[in-house]
Amino acid sequence: MAQSKRETERKYAAPAADDISWPPDLTDVETVASMADRGIQDLDAVYYDTADLRLARSSATLRRRAGGTDAGWHLKLPLAGDDREEIQAPLSEEIPDALRDLVLSRTRGAPLRPVVRLRTTRSVHDLVDRQGGTLAELSLDTVRADSLLDGGGHAVWTEMEVELAERGGPALLDRIEKVLAEQGVDRAEAPSKAARALAETAPAVGGAQDPPPEVVPGSAGEHVYAYLRAQARALVELDPAVRRGTPDAVHRMRVTCRRLRGTLRSYRSVLDREATDPVRGELKWLASELGAERDHEVLADRLRRAFLELPGELLLGPVTARLTAWDAAQRAAARRRTLDALASPRYTALLERLHALTTRPPLRAKAARPPEKVMAKALAKEYDRLRRRMAPALELPPGPERDAAIHDARKAAKRLRYGAQAARPALGKPARRLGKRVKAVQKVSGDHHDAVVARDALRRLAVAAHTAGESAFTWGLLHGQERAAASAREEQLPGAWQRAARARPGKARP
Repeated sequence: MAQSKRETERKYAAPAADDISWPPDLTDVETVASMADRGIQDLDAVYYDTADLRLARSSATLRRRAGGTDAGWHLKLPLAGDDREEIQAPLSEEIPDALRDLVLSRTRGAPLRPVVRLRTTRSVHDLVDRQGGTLAELSLDTVRADSLLDGGGHAVWTEMEVELAERGGPALLDRIEKVLAEQGVDRAEAPSKAARALAETAPAVGGAQDPPPEVVPGSAGEHVYAYLRAQARALVELDPAVRRGTPDAVHRMRVTCRRLRGTLRSYRSVLDREATDPVRGELKWLASELGAERDHEVLADRLRRAFLELPGELLLGPVTARLTAWDAAQRAAARRRTLDALASPRYTALLERLHALTTRPPLRAKAARPPEKVMAKALAKEYDRLRRRMAPALELPPGPERDAAIHDARKAAKRLRYGAQAARPALGKPARRLGKRVKAVQKVSGDHHDAVVARDALRRLAVAAHTAGESAFTWGLLHGQERAAASAREEQLPGAWQRAARARPGKARP
């Protein structure tokens, strides 16, 4: 079974042996009392990637390593700053299925193959505090890299690496780096051994993706393209977390789908809808599949909190057991739906379409125009769409029709908010203010929708309890509370909408 850990490290370009003694003396670093020699390790690692190196281009690595204290398969995924997530699996001849699935959003289903072999001789020292605890690991690595690609070469270098232990903290890395700099040791240019090996043995490998030449700097097209590219990258990076059930990952991926859909819808004047509408349709499908799990998470958490707030004397019958059984059954079915979607050819095809969209954007003529006009006009249209939904929704009497109308207006508010997010770098404060005010509308209408959904679920649970001969009192009590909560949000919504209307873009009318 794969195991995960957070890895925080920095790499340095080790100077020649006559420039610095090894190991460098780091006992001047605050909290470092001594350095313990852990000897020499011989490591042999083969890195796997697609033929066009899709993992390397996304700053991820997958290797099979023998030797050392953690032989096995290692998948490393980038996190913020100096952090990476390392997911390990036992040593085997074939790539473990679990790791192959975790890189699918990056490989888009392309076959994995050996691309480079690294043989490393590692000298290791622990940086120890006064209590004898290890703060960090300092290693000097002599590396030989041999390309396994056709026409590839080989390279040899030496580098230094500092990896935090559990007792160390990020500030320790800064203190160590200051002392190393005083001794002539600089940060390495490559983010990882694999990246350096591929750069030096397979020079044709590209680095970060540059904007296509048709994207005019400073134009509306550039701003829309940058936002789409960031959201597409976020979707790819969230995929492993969703597969592993990381808290909030499904919610964040679903929101990313909605941001992509909303941007493709709002900026049709910039992007050719013949190319983007099919992508929007597939993003809607994925968001719907993820929605089953996310919606149940929200509903179950809401009901659990409501139960906890009730006095014990109001919990009549086996209500806790029924809620637990309902939660387990619904959660398992929703989880299966998420995983099935991510394992489907349809999802892989969507990843390919998003990749094509962000490498060859289907720009229209207006994409080359200034964003102050093009993007502001797009936001004005989205505002008008929201106004046309919100105004009649507020005039309807309470009931199912009004509930549905408020929910539809909420969807329009989301699109306007996401459109404003994309426009913030270009339009500045007006777009930020609009997004903030519309977010408040979305929050009130979202709370209203959650109460409506909870009310419906509680009615079904009450019917099931009554049919089984149990008391339905508690379910009815909570149903009444949710009805009151929905009514309270309906009263708040006109005020939130009026504040948003005062931030309307362009010439849109309230």
